[in-house]
Amino acid sequence: MSRRILVAIVNYRSADLVLDCVRSLASDSHLLSVVVVDNASDDGSKERLAQGFETLKCTDWVDFVHLAHNGGFAHGNNAAIRHGIERAGGKWPEFVWFLNPDTYVRPGACTALLDFLDAHPDVGIVGSRLEDPDETGQASRYRFPSIASEFEAGFRLGLISRLLSDRIVATPLVDHDHETGWVAGASMMVRKAVFDDVGLMDDEYFLYFEETDFCLAAKHAGWRCWYVPHSRVVHLVGQSTGVTVRNAPPQRLPRYWLASRRRYFTKNHGRIATLCADIAWTVGYTTWRLRRRFQGKPDNDPPHLLKDFVQFNFLARRS
Repeated sequence: MSRRILVAIVNYRSADLVLDCVRSLASDSHLLSVVVVDNASDDGSKERLAQGFETLKCTDWVDFVHLAHNGGFAHGNNAAIRHGIERAGGKWPEFVWFLNPDTYVRPGACTALLDFLDAHPDVGIVGSRLEDPDETGQASRYRFPSIASEFEAGFRLGLISRLLSDRIVATPLVDHDHETGWVAGASMMVRKAVFDDVGLMDDEYFLYFEETDFCLAAKHAGWRCWYVPHSRVVHLVGQSTGVTVRNAPPQRLPRYWLASRRRYFTKNHGRIATLCADIAWTVGYTTWRLRRRFQGKPDNDPPHLLKDFVQFNFLARRS
């Protein structure tokens, strides 16, 4: 039986998690050709993965590529796709399944996505229900960011959130198939025809917003995006990046997050709309910080968030 799906997994210093992810795919190996790309890890991942794949006896359906340069998440995924196509003699797979290295799939997760795409030829992208190991659901389907959503995210006031409820990016969890704007790239399956229309991911994004940008490009090309919760994937949030680790003190946002956010807005909405979004978030968030102090609410935000945001978006020199 031909393998219909190319699975792209990008590793950076998370070899043990990648091996757990690959192990969880074994029951569907007749459908899958997996390419694991190591993004120039310097922690022994290259040797650990090579040895681990031999131990798992999966080298007939798993390929491993080590990159000399870490070009980011989109760059690594694009390298995985190119390698998979080259390995198949230039033939594209029917579908590409992006999986984060800090995921492992529940039984039936793959076939739920595949069956949905087979049944709905007008749908180009589908995403899984992401969940904690204890089956608690995680946000994994979203609306596209906008000026209004940036204001709401910064302001954090119930009245504002109710007035802008149809603009909030993270939507409430549901347990039924549902059309959405974009789905989390931690588990996202894409039809080959979508790549024909919009190309690969934009590898100018180092990390974050690349799947948002890709899903928006697909929407503009006429493709629909759906959330398929019967495909259940465990996501160990933040374990591969260290940015949003659960049950740990918040970390300072890296500069590449701010750069990715800015690229998304400028690329898709232009400089004026980006400036408006920046101002909307800054005004909203400044108000929230003052209100939080007066009300004695806990501070759960990344350290120096307002300072970093203002410096990057308003004060930094740009070419």
